[in-house]
Amino acid sequence: MRVVIAEDNVLLAGGLELLLAAKGCEVAATVGDGEAFLDAVAAHRPDIAIVDVRLPPSFRDEGIHAALRARRAHGALPILVLSQYVERKYAGELLSDGRGGIGYLLKDRIGRVAEFVDALRRVAAGGTAMDPEVVAQLLTRRAGDPLETLTAREHEALALMAQGHDNATIAERMRITDNAVHKHIGNIFAKLGLAPDDSGHRRVRAVLAYLDGAPRIGGTGREHKNRSGN
Repeated sequence: MRVVIAEDNVLLAGGLELLLAAKGCEVAATVGDGEAFLDAVAAHRPDIAIVDVRLPPSFRDEGIHAALRARRAHGALPILVLSQYVERKYAGELLSDGRGGIGYLLKDRIGRVAEFVDALRRVAAGGTAMDPEVVAQLLTRRAGDPLETLTAREHEALALMAQGHDNATIAERMRITDNAVHKHIGNIFAKLGLAPDDSGHRRVRAVLAYLDGAPRIGGTGREHKNRSGN
C-alpha cells in the first residue's frame, strides 16, 4: 500500500513513516503543506493519503481543502484525516459526496497502533473510519430529526457503522447475532428514508446522516458499493 503523508509536524510525520514502514506500507512522500501534497499525489498516485486538518500557512483548514481537491482530481482518492480536536463540519464535508474511502481520526489514536492501521486499511479499501470521540459528540440531534426515531440499539449499531465496522464486528461488539445486526441496519435505513433500490451507498449515506443531520439524506449522491451487503 502506497501512502502520501501531509503533516507539518516533523516528529509526527517521521513517526508515521516508521510506523507504516514497520507494517509493510510504502511511504511515497511526506510533505508539509497543501500545495506540496497535491503535487505529491499527482506524482505518486498513492493508494491512500494521510492528511492533517491544519496545514501552513494559516493552520486553519488547508488540509481539508487539499484533501477535497485531491479527491475531485484523482477519482475519490481514499483520505485518512488526522486532527488534534473533534471538528464535526470537516467530517461532514469529506463524506458529503457519498463515495466512501474516508477516515477521520484524532491524533492520539495513532498511538493505538493496531486501531490506527486497521482504520487505514479500511479506508484504503473504500470504507469509512470515524474516531469514536467524533461519534460520541454527535448524539445530540435537532428537533424533528429522523435519527430521533431510532432505538437505543439502532443508535449503537449506527455509531459502530460510523466508526467503519462491518456487520460481523458490529455483531461482536453488540453481542448479538448477524441476523440481529442485519435487522437493526434495515430498520435504520427505513427510518432514514433510504429505499431498498438505493444500492450499496445507503450505508455511507446513513453515516453521513448521523454526522451531519437529516437534510442531505434525500440527495442523489454518487454510489459507492459497500462490501458488507447492506
